[in-house]
Amino acid sequence: MRITGDLPEPLLQTLKQLAAERKVTFSIEIEAALRGHWSEKPVVDTTSFRLYTVGGRLVSPDMDLDRTSALLVAGDEDEFRERE
Repeated sequence: MRITGDLPEPLLQTLKQLAAERKVTFSIEIEAALRGHWSEKPVVDTTSFRLYTVGGRLVSPDMDLDRTSALLVAGDEDEFRERE
């Protein structure tokens, strides 16, 4: 298949030079470059992060954390207590 496109002159010269050095056609060099680019794995951000914890000071030890309704009630009770 033939396609038409524009490449920057330095890139074009580099591709031609690589093709000549490897003794392959210009088309094969472009195909190899595209396949190589597409086969690369995407870069994953591995920036570390710091996890801040509260050390268990905010939750009563007798509270069942599986019951979200109990958490909501406790939050409301705390809020109303602060208003008094």
